[in-house]
Amino acid sequence: MNRLSNTAYLFSGQGSQYPGMGQEFYQSFPAVRELYDQAAQAFGFDVARLSFEGDAAQIAQTCVSQPLIYTMSLAVFEVAKSRFGLPTCVGGHSLGEYAAMTCAGVLSREDGFQVIKARAAAMQKAAEQSNGAMYAILGSSDVAIRDACANAGGYVVPVNYNSPAQTVIAGESASAEKAAALLSEQGAKAVKLAVNCAFHSKMMESAAEEFKAAVQNVTFHKPEIPFYSNLNGKVAEEITPDYLAKHLTSPVQFVTELQEMSRNGITTFLEIGPGKVLTGLVKKTLKEASAANLENNKTLEKAKALF
Repeated sequence: MNRLSNTAYLFSGQGSQYPGMGQEFYQSFPAVRELYDQAAQAFGFDVARLSFEGDAAQIAQTCVSQPLIYTMSLAVFEVAKSRFGLPTCVGGHSLGEYAAMTCAGVLSREDGFQVIKARAAAMQKAAEQSNGAMYAILGSSDVAIRDACANAGGYVVPVNYNSPAQTVIAGESASAEKAAALLSEQGAKAVKLAVNCAFHSKMMESAAEEFKAAVQNVTFHKPEIPFYSNLNGKVAEEITPDYLAKHLTSPVQFVTELQEMSRNGITTFLEIGPGKVLTGLVKKTLKEASAANLENNKTLEKAKALF
């Protein structure tokens, strides 16, 4: 199969879901319909119906949104692969790493479904047992954000380094709210995210342990396509249950990841999955890069301009 040069496929993360996502490709491509049927068997519910007909509140639940986004991302990858070819490398944001792993050959599709099922269940349980919050901070510096977190009292830390202009903080609800207020007073913009837990922080430790135990017998292969990691931004040579557990409790170093891809010659980025959040982050981080998203027939036509 054709391998694209200087091109990364990036996979969308949790929060990018929306009602109706994936429906056009489902209707247009038999391979996508087959994939959704396999997902329904693995997850134990009608993934297509919930994706296309579920309301925003239904599909926002962690135990639902993760299977839906993962399935759609694999579906969009099938379309991208058939229309454009395989990428030079892959990466993802948080949840998106799992679709990236699967498309890189680290996980079989069947194992990938089971891994996502275990991850979503563990994270849903942790969310229900904790009182956490997350805020996107725009227009502030890393130093100011760290200082605000330190001065907020309780537990709150930076967890997603999304672009030079956007960092997400997470922690105990009251502490995260205080840190966001301090940063707002300094002129930053703070946007509360629609989640009830502090992802990628120590508040996910119980989920990480449960998840790690659940995936001990999964077979992890060496990547067939270079896979860039959220943990340090570099190419990961091996994925293990320990890596997946650490990923749940560690910050997402997305800026470092994009910069490392750029240093290694990547100039074109195609976002695979629902929404175009990562496309925006690429454009804010790498001014000379070309970026587009792929999620439906309209974006398929636009993405052709990249290649």
